[in-house]
Amino acid sequence: MNDTAYLDTTLVAGPLLEAAQTTPTALWNDSSDLDELRRSIAFGGVGATCNPVIAYTTISRHPEVWNDRIRAIAAAHPTWGESTIGWQAVKDMSVEAAQLLEPIFVEHHGRNGRLSVQTDPRLARDADAIVAQAVEFSELAPNIVVKIPATQVGIAAIEEATRRGVSVNVTVSFSVAQAVTAAAAIERGLAAREAEGHDTSAMGPVVTIMVGRLDDWIKQVVARDKIFLDPSALEWAGVAAFKHAYRIFQDRGYRARLLSAAFRNVHHWAEFVGGDVVVSPPFKWQALINASDYRVVPRMDVPVDPHYLEQLRRVPEFVRAYEVDGMTPAEFDEFGPTRKTLRQFLAADADLDALVRDILIPAP
Repeated sequence: MNDTAYLDTTLVAGPLLEAAQTTPTALWNDSSDLDELRRSIAFGGVGATCNPVIAYTTISRHPEVWNDRIRAIAAAHPTWGESTIGWQAVKDMSVEAAQLLEPIFVEHHGRNGRLSVQTDPRLARDADAIVAQAVEFSELAPNIVVKIPATQVGIAAIEEATRRGVSVNVTVSFSVAQAVTAAAAIERGLAAREAEGHDTSAMGPVVTIMVGRLDDWIKQVVARDKIFLDPSALEWAGVAAFKHAYRIFQDRGYRARLLSAAFRNVHHWAEFVGGDVVVSPPFKWQALINASDYRVVPRMDVPVDPHYLEQLRRVPEFVRAYEVDGMTPAEFDEFGPTRKTLRQFLAADADLDALVRDILIPAP
């Protein structure tokens, strides 16, 4: 059961709060927007995330706050380029959200109350650079957890960053093979850190499966390859992969928790309630769920309908994502959702650069 005693009468009754108070399932907000995060905490939320996509959205949504702040960053650092200025804004945003979550972090002894910060996707081919930035980000606040992609290079960075004391949030991850490989890397990193005499009990690693992005990819492949199947099965690919990975994590005793991200439908929360996992929906979904009359029922251990699994197994890309040996680390980088997501993150970096440019040098 999640301890929400640090929250007072601002708590908002509803299904999300009920799940937070009666099950081990943790709610994290898929945004570091402070207004959204405060409201998510009132729903029982105990964590949040930031990345260039979120930063771009937040800065665009609140120009009355961020335009002057970006100008101030630029004025204080006259030799910085727009990318460095934009990333400083991401860091500042992350620190402020982390401060809001710090009482929860203390209450949960490091397990929750964390703010995820994503490493720069432009470093994706350089493990040493990823680790160096992960260490830098982890020192921004005591309750930072750093996102590193589940690519071949990223797996090596995950292990080394963990050894160096960074609590990692594995991202760009869509499959059981990626999740299990990443969790094993975290275990090796934790073991190495412990062998060096360090206490790891307050570290809070999580391994994300972007369940909605897996659904998106399977739907794209089915349309592309003209595969005939029951269309209702297409809403269950991510759920099936997540539940399969969860069973493996439990059987193998991995210390990292699974995190469900890339919300597309209510299954991506409801089907995971009851598990010792993190669910990270956008705030608009949280508001919708918490205002509903949905009755909370633990479903993490309820298997996916065998009919849906049989249908999904007609899709080779689902089999790759579902089976624990469906892909090797060398194949992670070639998986369709990996390419699509890395390209989106890289585009978000470019968008953030352009936004900073427009603030500093407005069009005539």
